[in-house]
Amino acid sequence: MRAVSHLERKAAALLLLTLALIVGAALYLLYARGAFEPTQSLVLTSDDSEGVTVGMDMTFSGFPIGRVSKLELAPDGNVRILVAVPRKDAHWLRESSVFTLVKGLVGGTTIKAYSGMLQDPPLHDGAERPVLRGDATAEIPQMVAMAKELLNNLSLMTARDSPLGQSLEQVRLLGQKLNGDSGAMEVLLGTPENARKTVEMLDRANQLLARMDRVVQRTDQQVFDADGLMPQLRTTVQTLNLVLADTRTSLRKLDAVLANAEGISANVQEASTDIGQLRNEVESNLRKVEDLLTELQRKWPFAKDGKVELP
Repeated sequence: MRAVSHLERKAAALLLLTLALIVGAALYLLYARGAFEPTQSLVLTSDDSEGVTVGMDMTFSGFPIGRVSKLELAPDGNVRILVAVPRKDAHWLRESSVFTLVKGLVGGTTIKAYSGMLQDPPLHDGAERPVLRGDATAEIPQMVAMAKELLNNLSLMTARDSPLGQSLEQVRLLGQKLNGDSGAMEVLLGTPENARKTVEMLDRANQLLARMDRVVQRTDQQVFDADGLMPQLRTTVQTLNLVLADTRTSLRKLDAVLANAEGISANVQEASTDIGQLRNEVESNLRKVEDLLTELQRKWPFAKDGKVELP
């Protein structure tokens, strides 16, 4: 077997090269993580640091702008969380910035910074700020107690003897009554007997209205038809007016004859004959008037008993 020349030197060079690569990788990793970047310190104080570890990021709007470099316990019992913030990202922190420490149900603890007023003065190096802590898991017992109380109240509400159960039972009975024979009438009147009586009363009222309608129609026919009372009464009145006109004419003739009887005493016999004829005509006309009035009173349903006396 042929021996390799300078084997020890080559092995040492390889070891040195490997060591240099390892050191270079470590330095690159430190550089990539900002180990050689200038930073400023920020101290966050809290009464509990559970879930906080060295190397944890502090985020602003979801981007890491700082890293926890140290945890220590203060003399007053609070926890001091030292955060290293790169100077290139320090301008996001202002005097009015708010810091929170949130422990969620899913995932680990997170430290977040909120700067609502970016016009405020920047936060100085070494500033100490309190951190607002929010633990979602701490609300679980209270939420469980509230859920249990809610379920108990729901069980009491849905029980058969509960007010809600009784109300639902009343609604069910109301639905049964509405679907019954009487329907809403029974709901309004209370009992089926009252509903039946009301329906019967309405039927009787409808029958009475129908009868009244027929009576009105019959009365209208008897009074206002062509053969009814009103046309006959109109004809009778016209006839009576004619008879009265004849009577008026006869009376005027009688007045003239009486005047002639007073002026001419020589023709007494002739005047007496004329007076007798005129009296007969007047009596005839008055009898016609009496017959017409009798017929009018017989046809007029609201007329009272009356008599016409002759002079």
